[in-house]
Amino acid sequence: MLVQLLPKKPSKKKVDHNNLIPPLMNSLIQTLKNIWKIEELRKRILFTLTVLAVFRFGSYIVMPGVVASQLKAAAENRGANDLLNLVNIYTGGAFNNASIFALGIMPYITASIIVQLLGFALPYFQRLQQHEGESGRKKLNQITRILTVVITLLQGGTYLAYLNASNAIDPSVPKSIFYFVNSILLATGTVTAMWLGERITDKGVGNGVSLLIMIGIIARLPQAIIFEIQSRFSSGGTFMLILELAALMLVVLGSILLVQGVRKIPIQFAKRMVGRTGLPVSGNRDYLPIKLNAAGVMPIIFAQAIMFLPGFAIQSIAGNAASTSGFVRSLNDYTSLPYNLIYLLLVILFTYVYVALIVNSNQYSEYLKRQNAFIPGVKPGSPTAEFIDMITSKITLPGAVMLGILAITPALARTFGINNSFAAFFGGSTILILVGVALDTLQQIESYLLMRKYDGLVKSGNIKGRTGSGLAPIGASS
Repeated sequence: MLVQLLPKKPSKKKVDHNNLIPPLMNSLIQTLKNIWKIEELRKRILFTLTVLAVFRFGSYIVMPGVVASQLKAAAENRGANDLLNLVNIYTGGAFNNASIFALGIMPYITASIIVQLLGFALPYFQRLQQHEGESGRKKLNQITRILTVVITLLQGGTYLAYLNASNAIDPSVPKSIFYFVNSILLATGTVTAMWLGERITDKGVGNGVSLLIMIGIIARLPQAIIFEIQSRFSSGGTFMLILELAALMLVVLGSILLVQGVRKIPIQFAKRMVGRTGLPVSGNRDYLPIKLNAAGVMPIIFAQAIMFLPGFAIQSIAGNAASTSGFVRSLNDYTSLPYNLIYLLLVILFTYVYVALIVNSNQYSEYLKRQNAFIPGVKPGSPTAEFIDMITSKITLPGAVMLGILAITPALARTFGINNSFAAFFGGSTILILVGVALDTLQQIESYLLMRKYDGLVKSGNIKGRTGSGLAPIGASS
């Protein structure tokens, strides 16, 4: 009876610490744990981060005989859409630092583009690309490496001449020794960057060359954001800063749409006989995905290179008299209306040209014929090639227009008072590279998770990366 009168001690409830963490954060932590559990993936990620750190460290090793203050003063007079500023963004500031990685991986990219274009013009390169398999790819890689060294020596001499024109060379250093030593250093830096990229591709995560470019672009982003925040807070433009970040998010979403957008052409495989009685069974259905932007960032790069030439050539020939012309001044001002209209038209034009080069409708028609596949309602052979070419032409127009708008977005951002460094991330090739490489890398990480029976990086659906050409290989069934 006495026991019943005693008050009961309140029971201690177990605190579920998982409930204290927001579901999204909890899911992120669990995904990171799953990634860390996979030994091969963990080693690949750590190797990739180590190589990227080595590459970034090399971007701050300045070449001997360079006066960095003079080079910095020359760099401050360039705009966000200037060709040299674009190279500086791709190299993560190494170009303006005059480091041993000043040219970065760009000569290798240039050599790869030249070899790819030669495949459309010369039968020898076309045979290596399409008919000789692994041995052909090895020969092409060897040719690309040799061409990279040649381009690096040429671009290295031009870059050293730019340093001389900027008065960034120490007067106490003899010019002949300066050119000789630093030409070798620049070539060594580019070959080293190429080798680091290949090591990431073989032993790391993602495409090594693309990651080196992406890490260079990302390296400039924190400094640009901090400078923009400080300038907005000092002038009382907090609301404008919020609008800028919202606009940047919309640009990123539009870039994802441009990178991943496809037009699916349904295809069907021929009927096949099964069983002893030989009953016909309908073939599987599949689709050919035609990319909305098959040309990638190449039209923007070509257009920027061309827009840089007229003003430079006129000023070099006619001197200061030409610079007083209003039209020439507009060509040198990347925020002017004539500049952006010409720039937009050039991007659209180069998009059509590049898509015409890389998308071979006859090749895909032959591929469908060999696979006993056909497009419903279209005859095999030439009609199929014409149909694919017609669809490609139609979908290239909205893709080219979107790419052109994205190319001139940094100029629009600059007109609203955004600083040059931050405006460069509002469009152009930088945002497309960031989005494309990030999607490719995340897709590879997700494939490791799914192979080990873990959940993917997203709850519903799968992350899709880029494909190398406008018409991807026949993929999963829709």
